[in-house]
Order: sequence, then structure tokens, then C-alpha cells
Amino acid sequence: MEREADVVIVGGGIVGTAILSALARYDLRCLLVEQEPDIAAGTTKANSAVLHAGFDAPTGSLKAKMNVRGNRLYHEMQSELCLDIQWTGSLVVARTPPEEECLAVLKARGEANGVPGLELWDGVKVRQREPHLSRDVRAALWAPTAGICWPFGIAAAFAENAVQNGAEIWRDCPVTGIVTEDGRVTAVETPRAIVKTRFVVNAAGVNADRVSAMAGDRSFSIRPRRGEYLLFDRGAQAQMVRGIVFPVPTERSKGILICATTHGNVFIGPNAEDTEDREDVAVTAAGMQEVLAGAKKLLPEIPGGLVITEFAGLRAVSSTGDFILGPSSKTDGLIQAAGIQSPGLTAAPAIAEAVMEYIVRATGAARRSSYRPGRPRQLVFRALDPAAQAALIARDERYGRVICRCETITEGEIVDAIRRPCGARTVDGVKRRTRAGMGRCQGGFCGPRVIAILARELGISVPEVRKDGTKSYLYYDKVGGTEA
Repeated sequence: MEREADVVIVGGGIVGTAILSALARYDLRCLLVEQEPDIAAGTTKANSAVLHAGFDAPTGSLKAKMNVRGNRLYHEMQSELCLDIQWTGSLVVARTPPEEECLAVLKARGEANGVPGLELWDGVKVRQREPHLSRDVRAALWAPTAGICWPFGIAAAFAENAVQNGAEIWRDCPVTGIVTEDGRVTAVETPRAIVKTRFVVNAAGVNADRVSAMAGDRSFSIRPRRGEYLLFDRGAQAQMVRGIVFPVPTERSKGILICATTHGNVFIGPNAEDTEDREDVAVTAAGMQEVLAGAKKLLPEIPGGLVITEFAGLRAVSSTGDFILGPSSKTDGLIQAAGIQSPGLTAAPAIAEAVMEYIVRATGAARRSSYRPGRPRQLVFRALDPAAQAALIARDERYGRVICRCETITEGEIVDAIRRPCGARTVDGVKRRTRAGMGRCQGGFCGPRVIAILARELGISVPEVRKDGTKSYLYYDKVGGTEA
């Protein structure tokens, strides 16, 4: 089977979905292909969820430019897309005189990058804001424009906005080849169809170098870097921090931080370990000890008994040391959005803007006259007052059935998450859209119920329901005796 599209975006993470949303404003036929059963299944689902102010990256680098611009764009689009962002500000804390000198360097760099409002604070002022920090903290760099967010929720918002404006998203659809003729992209090969296209946007995360090579561009390589995290129950925030606290960064990473989440939890991490395995998201005893030891330098009293889960994510570290962004110098029609490690989450809307502007110039595409801003409303039952909850239950009794007790998530919300544009197809897809399974019991109570609802709504058998990845089936078929 053959299909046609003006633009094919490879990769459904925060960058790919942001690009799709930006292009959906124009009269372009756009298709995003993602190899996993859901969007945002790679780096986007497992990172620090920080919207950086922009003082860390070297002045003049793409990382610096895209970070500062992306931060501003999030401020502008937060209301339209109902993005889960809290502008908490961030602190980089110093515990020694040499580290204090580094703060001054970071402040000067941030000002050169165009970051507003940076201030140097003494230890007394730091502990007024974060009273549980170590007494060793002597000073900090305060960045008021930084914030915390829910990365999957932002990617979902981009995807839903794009789909409601005519874009397509194919999941469970890996790219198997890219066809070129006379040095130009002409088609993308997938198991579902061969898609003829003028442009391929490479937003494939840790696999971006492989996708680029399919199109004849081998000018860079990607090395995965694994980072491990510990997540604490909501009750831990009163003993830890209410915002973002970084150590002084190193050349290798921003260090092991302590950070609140938009849902009231706190996490510590990540460490940084290079790996050759592009699917290695295992957590290790050694890694957890490293994360704990690093966090205790900033916050000596870590309430370890309140840890509810551990997780790890991969960062796509490019051989160039910077983002790889723009048209390929090797293959016409191939546009790179590769090597997007930190601050990639923050930079995503700016990267999307740059890619969109290039494609619009190249095609002469007009703005879509029927463009619909925003995305479908998503109800959060626990956030409603009692009268509104009662009215909602009267309209739809499914909102009166609580499926996840820890987070007070109802059947109505889970059904909505499945039926939304680019809706959930897996247990973790429901979790990331609704928080069902994210509480202290980590799905011990609600998991089977979510599986039953998925099977019913998707019209599949229970053994066909997956947890997250392509082959992550949870049950065996008792009748046939084989795995679905």
C-alpha cells in the first residue's frame, strides 16, 4: 500500500509532537510515525521534567538559543494548550568557595544568553526558600523563569492539537527504510505503508543517527546516556523541597538534583552513565546509591521510607556536543532534529518553530483557515468541587466509579483518556494521561481494572492488552496456552 504526505516526522517524543503541532497550523499533509504503542515512550517519559531558564548552555550554541526561546514559548502557550506547568524558579547551590565562583560564571553566561531576572543569593536567603537544605550551602543562583512540568502531558497536548487539525499519528509503526533518489528523500518505508513525501523530519531520539543513516547522512552519531531516579510519595515534599535545586553542574551533566513535581511528589536524580544499549532503562543498586549520595550533599535528611518507585531514562548525546538542527547537508528533504538531550524538553517548541519556518518557506504553505487552537478539554475529577463532581456523575455515572484509589481517578477519566485524539492504548498510556497507577500502591489495586477497561474500549481480549512497550503483554491466553 502507498500513501502520500508532505511531511513525515519520525519519532513521537516531545520534539516530534511539538513539530507536528507547529506544522498543523498550515495547509500541509503531515504524518508522524512512532515505533512504540504510544507517543512519548522514550526520553520524554523519563527525565527531570524541568523547564530550564537557559544559563547552562554555552552562549551562541543551539542549546542556548533554543532553550531561552523555548522557555518563552511555553509561557505563551501554557493557557491555550492547558499545559501542566508551575513556574517555581530554580536554584543552583554552591557549598564551597570554588563553587561560588562557578555561580558567577553561570550568571554571566545566562545574561549573555538572554535569561532575565538572574540573582545571586546568600545561604540565609536560600534556606528561607528551601529550609531543609544542608547548612553547608553558602550561596545560590536564582533563576525565576525556570519551572516544572508534566512532560508526557505536554507531548499529549501537542499531539491532540495536531490531530484535531488534520495531522495523523501512526503508532506501532517503525521506519524500516527511507527511499532517496538523486540525493533527495522521496519516501518512507513502514510496515503499514510506503509513504511518498517531500520532507522527512528526524526526531528519533536515541535512534536518530540510525534514521539519518537510512537517508544517506552519516555525519553524526548518538550515544545513549542513562540516568536513574528515585520518586517519593507526596508526603515527602514537606521534608524535602518545593521547587528545583541543582548542584553546580559539571561538563558531563547538570548533576543530581532534588525537584518537586507538578503532582506534589519529589524526585532525586539523575546520575549519568554512558551505555551502548539503546533500550537499557534498568535501575541498579549501584546507581541508586549514587543518586542517594549525591542528593544527600544538598539535603542530608532524605526520607528513604517514602520512596515509591525507581525509574531510568536515556538521553541522546550527539557526537557534535550540540543539537543537530536543520536541513541535512548530505540529503535534500531530510531535516534533522537530533541529539536533543537536556535542555531538549525546554527547547522543544523552539525547535518546532525552526523546523516549521523552514518547511513553510520551502513549500510556500499557507496558514490553515480552519485551524482550531487548543485541544479537547480533559476533566480531572479530583480537582472539581463537590457540586461539580455531583453534576458530572449525574451526566455520566462512570465518573462516580473510582478505579484508582491512591489518586482518585474515575472510570470516566480512563475512558476519556482512551477515546481522546491519539488516546491511550496501553496500561502505562492510561497512567500517564490520568495518573491511575501513579500513587503509593503503584497500580496494585487499579491495574487489573484499568486492563479490563482497555480491553473493553479497544475491542481486544485481555491477553492483548500491553503494559507499555511493543511486546509488553501482561497475560497469557489460558485457552490457547500461548502468549498473545
